[in-house]
Amino acid sequence: MHHQAGLERPQGASAFDGHLIERGRSRLRRAQITTLQVNVGKRCDLACHHCHVEAGPKRTEAMDERLADQVLAVLAANPLVETLDLTGGAPELNPHFRKLVRGARRLGRRVIDRCNLTILFREGQQTTAEFLAAQGVDVVASLPCYTKDTVEAQRGRHVFDPSIKALKWLNQLGYARPGTGLRLDLVYNPAGAELPPPQAGLDQDYRRELMELFGIRFDKLITITNMPIKRFAHDLEREGRSEEYLALLVGAFNDATVDALMCRTTLSVAYDGTLYDCDFNQALEMHADGPATLFEVDDLGSLEGRIVRTDRHCFGCTAGAGSSCGGALA
Repeated sequence: MHHQAGLERPQGASAFDGHLIERGRSRLRRAQITTLQVNVGKRCDLACHHCHVEAGPKRTEAMDERLADQVLAVLAANPLVETLDLTGGAPELNPHFRKLVRGARRLGRRVIDRCNLTILFREGQQTTAEFLAAQGVDVVASLPCYTKDTVEAQRGRHVFDPSIKALKWLNQLGYARPGTGLRLDLVYNPAGAELPPPQAGLDQDYRRELMELFGIRFDKLITITNMPIKRFAHDLEREGRSEEYLALLVGAFNDATVDALMCRTTLSVAYDGTLYDCDFNQALEMHADGPATLFEVDDLGSLEGRIVRTDRHCFGCTAGAGSSCGGALA
């Protein structure tokens, strides 16, 4: 496709930026930040095939107490930030996880724990589920299918049964029960180089199967497109499917997803405080435009209007119904 007259790609713009410009749009810019997403470390009890941060049991990177204090200070100074979104690795393994949760909840903020479920049965985590319920933390849990074989193909052997057991436990604590305010969302990733099916239909399938098979309730199914970065990118390269998958994403570009992209309202913070436009850019070490770390910014409103850094992987967020940490966008 040719550029429209007067809409040549600016210097430093990516192929994704050029795609937007060809469609009469401008490059992505930050809006008001409403979510602070903090990767508290890379250590995890699992090493899933689709994990874009390449987390695992041997990773040692972890947020320290100084940064935990700064996160809470920034939340206190920025009342328009509604949500603290904690991710990892398994965020519960960070020694300052509970401090962050308690501090953010005292400030009246929504807290999300991106939980892999199996962590709730690991040594030292026996009280984590009760802690999450007592603090009113929203749990977003990875469950790429309601069948054992599919889950364990992605996430490893002996993962499915404890995941189901953990979901039942969370239900018993009040999660996904009307009136409790305890929210439990599930995350679906495709098994391979394909787009997720429509979120609403898959949600109904999950709801029916999990109830019939296990008596499990949840609030919402979130579908997330596999990003062509890190472990999944390596898998694509081994299979010789990298360009095929990128062509699928570009061909499925949906203009209706652009305004809702999470990079516009979410600020991603690494375990060392470095700032990124999203979790995927963090995995690729594509630093955000502006202050380098959270220690250098007090007023998050000062980041509004800054250019969002993009690359080819951004087509994953705009393909089909779109993809974000909150699921489909359109």
